[in-house]
Amino acid sequence: LTPSPSPYHATPLTLQLSNVKRLVAQERGGEVREFEFTIPEPETPWVPDQDVAPTPTEEEPPFPVTPESETPEAETSTTTTGVLELTADQQEYDQNRQVITAQGNVLLRFRGALLNADRVQVNLPNRILVAEGNVTLTRGDQVLRGERFEYYFVQDSGVVLKATGEIYVPTSGRDLTILPSPSDPNAPEEQRPASDLVTSNQPLLDVTNSGFYSFVFGGSLDDQRSIRNSSIPDSGGAINRFRYEADRVDFEGAEAVATNVRLTNDPFSPPELELRADTARFRRLSPLVDEVVASRPRLVFDGGFSVPTFRNRIIIDRREREPGLFNIGFDDDDRGGVFIERNFEILNTPTMRFEVKPQYFIQKAILDESLIDPSVFGLKTRFDATLSPTTTFTAAATLTSFKADEIEEELRASLRLRQVIGSTIPHRLSLEYIYRDRIFNGSLGFQTVRSSIGAVVTSPVIPLGNSGINLTYQGAIQNINADTDRQDLLPPPPRDNRRINLTRYQAGASLNRSFLLWQGEALPATPTEGLRYTPQPVVPYLQLRTRVTGVASAYSNGDTQESLSGTIGLVGQLGHFSKPYFDYTGFNISYTQVARGNPSPFRFDRVADRSVLSGGITQQIYGPFRIGFQTSYNLDTGKEISTDLFVEYSRRTYNILLRYNPVQQLGSISFQINDFNWTGNPGVFDCSENRPVVQGVDQCIGSAE
Repeated sequence: LTPSPSPYHATPLTLQLSNVKRLVAQERGGEVREFEFTIPEPETPWVPDQDVAPTPTEEEPPFPVTPESETPEAETSTTTTGVLELTADQQEYDQNRQVITAQGNVLLRFRGALLNADRVQVNLPNRILVAEGNVTLTRGDQVLRGERFEYYFVQDSGVVLKATGEIYVPTSGRDLTILPSPSDPNAPEEQRPASDLVTSNQPLLDVTNSGFYSFVFGGSLDDQRSIRNSSIPDSGGAINRFRYEADRVDFEGAEAVATNVRLTNDPFSPPELELRADTARFRRLSPLVDEVVASRPRLVFDGGFSVPTFRNRIIIDRREREPGLFNIGFDDDDRGGVFIERNFEILNTPTMRFEVKPQYFIQKAILDESLIDPSVFGLKTRFDATLSPTTTFTAAATLTSFKADEIEEELRASLRLRQVIGSTIPHRLSLEYIYRDRIFNGSLGFQTVRSSIGAVVTSPVIPLGNSGINLTYQGAIQNINADTDRQDLLPPPPRDNRRINLTRYQAGASLNRSFLLWQGEALPATPTEGLRYTPQPVVPYLQLRTRVTGVASAYSNGDTQESLSGTIGLVGQLGHFSKPYFDYTGFNISYTQVARGNPSPFRFDRVADRSVLSGGITQQIYGPFRIGFQTSYNLDTGKEISTDLFVEYSRRTYNILLRYNPVQQLGSISFQINDFNWTGNPGVFDCSENRPVVQGVDQCIGSAE
């Protein structure tokens, strides 16, 4: 058998079959037969039969029959090292060429991997295997399908033609690595995967949204209040499942190269979002680190509009990564408007991570300063360490100017040691030091805490029996240096600032209860109904929410601040976000009344807004476009506290959100990629061009066509 021509050799699924010693074959309902692999000898390359092998004659039996007394017992999963197990409806053996031909529902097992095919030929002297017709290679959660599969045992290399498949990232490290030899008493037992025949013949079913990966371009986003009707969260998350296509995959050892590659997170065809490349080379650098080098990689939206990724090499270590070459943000307060930043990971181990993020303030450099002025450069750093399963340490710092005389006033930093206490009702103890913390306190605006050191204990959410009421509480002791407007607490002039230093003792508790007033039915999870513009079907509902919160604070100078607040609100969504126009309206409205005793001596924690009306609307305008706002007002003063304005482009597989807060003068661009789980065979990417039928099943049924 002559290998298909290719300049590359590689494999994402390393079988390492070069140590195969024998093959155990069985025709269904027939006897078990064994064949020994011989050492290859130089000879004319073997070419597999192109037609179905002829029916054997009586003079030449199809297989050398093993006497019944010598028939080996069925191999167990822990004794199959170096053994191939071949099962089929029909099997024939050419004694002259020493070629086995198996046809009809062929199953080939080896070391936790399973190959299904319509027809398989094995050349024993040359150690070559060829599988044709509905070929599927399965190991754990990883699936590779193709029209033809060639494998050369001695070279541990081969090729898959017209490859399609699925990758499940969380188990890829286990599934794509051969297990230890069972001769090792400590080796785990090999898994014997089920046949893919049933799954591959099923249409796409049970599509569910299992998570997302989201990243945010923006400045000081921790200061922004969340938009309640928005589906975009903070940065983080992961995409665990992909499906792919390639014209061919050539592999050898621990490397693979695919030609005309397409990768998507969309279970439906044609995919809304996909990554394409002319070629992609996969190489395993270590058990936890993989390298992918692609030629002309690009993101393709809805099969048409494409954007180059500008990165042709990606290192995958199955941990959270910053995407893109740089991020774009907006912060008018600390950074003078638009800025860019780039993340560099200095250290990344299973227990420690250290990253540095240089920033350049573009708008400030162009409009206010020179392009190379030290004040237009910034830096963010973060160090995370896991000291034990219940203990973590975090250090972070932000510098928004490199001018020597501004560093003290432009630096923000924090140190936090967190410990989980208890197991039945785990609480969290946080020992923390914060330097120049920036806090948004309603109508009092942004306030800066010069320094704070102390301890905070926080409870989990505790359900109170079957009442539907949830309880949370916390307590804190902190020494705080911050601004005050109390003249009696300040030293007589002249003075450099308006800061005072006090110890604060604080305790707070909150009770909340929600009442579901009405709930509608979701549309089916299909690409033309429930999943047309969202990763999961929209369920219309109307809910009443209530909350009571009490906080008591005592300060070392004898001052106190007590407050008791009550909130009642209505939250809901109407429509299914499936029709082209005005098929979704999300809304929320709430009223909060606060009873306060004495005021805090500080401004950053003073309860200033006692009667607050909050509300927001998210409205579909056309197709995937939604617009909305979230705002709050102080009814006593008639002044706006904060307002978020946003525009959203929502699709099943991804989501883009632009938002701006004119009060806080902060903006951001968020991009979310959704993760899905499903059962059955998603089929090919382009059902409009090809409608493949596998064993009578149309593989394009259930597509978005």
